[in-house]
Amino acid sequence: MAYADAPWSLDYWKQLESETCQRALASANDKEAWEVVIKQARKVLRSYSTSFFIVTRFLPPAKRAMVEAIYAAVRYPDEIVDTFDLSVSSRRKLLDDWAAHYEVALSVESLQERLKRGVPCFIASFAQVVHDAAIPYEHYRSFLDAMRHDVEPRQFSTLDDLIDSYIYGSAIVVGYFLAYVYGPATGDLSGHDFNRALKASKDLGIALQLTNFLRDVAEDQKRGRLYLPLNLLRAEGIYAPDATDPGQQAAFNRVLSHLTQISEDYYADAFANLDAFSPDCRTAIQACIEVYRQLNRQIKTSPRGILHRESVPMRRKFQVLPPSKYWRLPLAYLTQ
Repeated sequence: MAYADAPWSLDYWKQLESETCQRALASANDKEAWEVVIKQARKVLRSYSTSFFIVTRFLPPAKRAMVEAIYAAVRYPDEIVDTFDLSVSSRRKLLDDWAAHYEVALSVESLQERLKRGVPCFIASFAQVVHDAAIPYEHYRSFLDAMRHDVEPRQFSTLDDLIDSYIYGSAIVVGYFLAYVYGPATGDLSGHDFNRALKASKDLGIALQLTNFLRDVAEDQKRGRLYLPLNLLRAEGIYAPDATDPGQQAAFNRVLSHLTQISEDYYADAFANLDAFSPDCRTAIQACIEVYRQLNRQIKTSPRGILHRESVPMRRKFQVLPPSKYWRLPLAYLTQ
């Protein structure tokens, strides 16, 4: 099928699902079927997140494939609530159907058998990761709960409320998925290093989500969402938040500046525990921290204000990556 630019339409996702499932079921065994699905998951990642696609190239192949499966499994529900032109009830139904497929997938060990039972390919492959990496089942359920929140969003009174009520499901548990795949330095999931790896994953998840919120305040407002704590806005005299109101923008920018510093502290805490992870994943994790840290700092210092969506130029992303590892990256990125 033709490769579409992101964001993809619901029809494109359905077409991708149908064709991938057919090819996976026609494969000789589960191993070949896995390779078929992961090839498509890689396209999802590359299309939707250039930065994360780049840093995942530094992972060993088996772990990289598992991360690609994770990304596809979280991307589609996110598109349901953010992109597809659907009613509230239709969004809810798609999320509920997706959650039901997840429960079916957990009960089946074979990838191809999951597909035969009608489980979408990216849930089928994610369930394989959950099984192989011993990821607790409830983490993905928490992620889907956060996506349901976005269908009918509410506001958050404090940063703790935001973290506990939303960021936990939308980002922290995704960090936990990755921690199980990356593994601890000792290889022991019950040891001290793994607890530190989980702590680092939580800190990084909070940091990444806050940075994304701060970059997308205006976009989120168009969707009826506000991810800035109300107590911080009210401390600046904002009681009816409107990012497009010129009279509020200076106050909004002060709140953003404050939150970028909080994000910076979480990035620093995550970096401090980098050695808790398996050595073969540290380059990728460090690159992730540094690339998104650049974006966070750019938001803090940008003179263009809250209505401008910041992005880090490709050449600056490469400045934080280890030159000795450039051979792992697609030539198309190196020549941009």
